[in-house]
Amino acid sequence: MALTAEQITGLIGSYYWPFMRIGAMLMVAPVFGAKNIVPLRVRIGLAIAMTWAIAPTLSAAPAVDPVSFAGMLIAAQQILLGVVMGFVLQLVFSALIIAGQTIAMTMGLGFGSFIDPVNGVTVPVMSSFYSILGTLLFLSINGHLVALQVLASSFQTMPVGPVGISTQSLMALAVWGSQMFVGAMLIALPALITITLINISFGVMMRAAPQFNIFAVGFPTTMAAGFIVMLFTMPNLLPRFTALLMNGFAVMRQVIAG
Repeated sequence: MALTAEQITGLIGSYYWPFMRIGAMLMVAPVFGAKNIVPLRVRIGLAIAMTWAIAPTLSAAPAVDPVSFAGMLIAAQQILLGVVMGFVLQLVFSALIIAGQTIAMTMGLGFGSFIDPVNGVTVPVMSSFYSILGTLLFLSINGHLVALQVLASSFQTMPVGPVGISTQSLMALAVWGSQMFVGAMLIALPALITITLINISFGVMMRAAPQFNIFAVGFPTTMAAGFIVMLFTMPNLLPRFTALLMNGFAVMRQVIAG
């Protein structure tokens, strides 16, 4: 069977450009892109397997040489689209990290740091706890499968081609970024209110009895109160995280819809 140069170029492009989008998304997205959890070879293998499964169902690739300037431009657009999709999920998990950091600073545990196994960076202890808990919730509600489904459907709504992400989609992503701080505040608000009331009570006690040693009693009290509030508010973490995650998937669909 003889193949022309155009046919060979189209065959290479039909696998090369989808691999760029899938690989970029898996490298940036949480859980998939965790350096200390998923090895690089596993991520590359998963990207190759997804490309092999998705490529036959896609429309014909553009008749562009992959090593030409136009082909490199298309590859850059596919990488950008994959990075944006993974970045949306990173914002969801960043809300948990910010919430844990806020609670840790209020409780007096801001000095305690730990290596986050998901992102591989140093974060407060509470942030690492919420990050691990968010990873377990993400896997338990099949968030990883939904993320892969959205990634596969992106090739139908935004096929491989010279057209990239629109300015309106990037603006919607920037506006939705504020939800990261809103979600973090909603998660940390019960602990913040409780510890703030305790600090106000200790302030009143200091004014009434100046000889009272606030440092000997206040630190263990605020720490114990923080752990107790976290324990009682733990059931509310799942609906908060699920709502934030579903909004993230909605933004991902809006971005790939162009």
